[in-house]
Amino acid sequence: MKTKWYLQLLVYAVIIMGALAFLFPFVYMILTSFIKSAYSLPRPKEIFSVVPNLDNYFLVWNKNNFARYFLNSSLVTVVSMVGSMLLGCLTAYGFARFQFPGKELLFRVFLLTTMIPGVINIIPQFLIIKNLGLVSTYWGLWLIYIGGGVVGSTFFLRGFFQSIPKEYEESVLIDGGGNWRIFWNIYLPQSLPAIGTLAVLSFQGTWEEYFTALVIIKDEAMRTLPIALLMFNDKYATNYGWVFAASIIALIPTVFLYVVFQKKFVQGGFNEGGVKG
Repeated sequence: MKTKWYLQLLVYAVIIMGALAFLFPFVYMILTSFIKSAYSLPRPKEIFSVVPNLDNYFLVWNKNNFARYFLNSSLVTVVSMVGSMLLGCLTAYGFARFQFPGKELLFRVFLLTTMIPGVINIIPQFLIIKNLGLVSTYWGLWLIYIGGGVVGSTFFLRGFFQSIPKEYEESVLIDGGGNWRIFWNIYLPQSLPAIGTLAVLSFQGTWEEYFTALVIIKDEAMRTLPIALLMFNDKYATNYGWVFAASIIALIPTVFLYVVFQKKFVQGGFNEGGVKG
């Protein structure tokens, strides 16, 4: 029995209304960013009469060292993302393909660390970074970001590596290749969908991180972008046009990375049929 047309219309109407409900805050933020002196949140009727302009964007870029903090965050995020993904791939490969004493116990300890809130970790992390002489350095920040990112990357990729048939390794072994060649020529190319997904998640998590960067970095010239965003919230009055313009600029790298890697997102069944039975 075919679904009646008015039931289908009702379903589509609910879906469209739900999509509009989720999109409206983002559209509201974009339109408000065009208002030069928005010291209070404008009403919906006001924002739809706004003429688009980039005045707030140019002003924000040159205010509060925003451009400098943007570049700082770019450097910190890219190095942290590459480092955590590289070490995560190697660690996941070890857990997926090698057998060694205490393997499962060690993996469970890895997972246990992800359940500890970051706020609890910040004191011991700061003490370690201080004793290493890495306070107010990007090396200290990278150590924390990469160390924390490896655990999530390992958990994310281990199951994916385990799904790759071991028969793929035979051709490499026949040619005299070792574990490194198997990892580089088999596992990494086969895992591009997972790595692409992980790249977006890793980038977003580091790019938006605020608390650790505020604690570790004391030099104002080295601070990251989330700290710059906070500076637009004035003590007595907040220009929401500036705040939203700065927030949209901060979103651009994440959106760009999503567009680049969207075709690499995890897809099921890509290994099926790759090995003859």
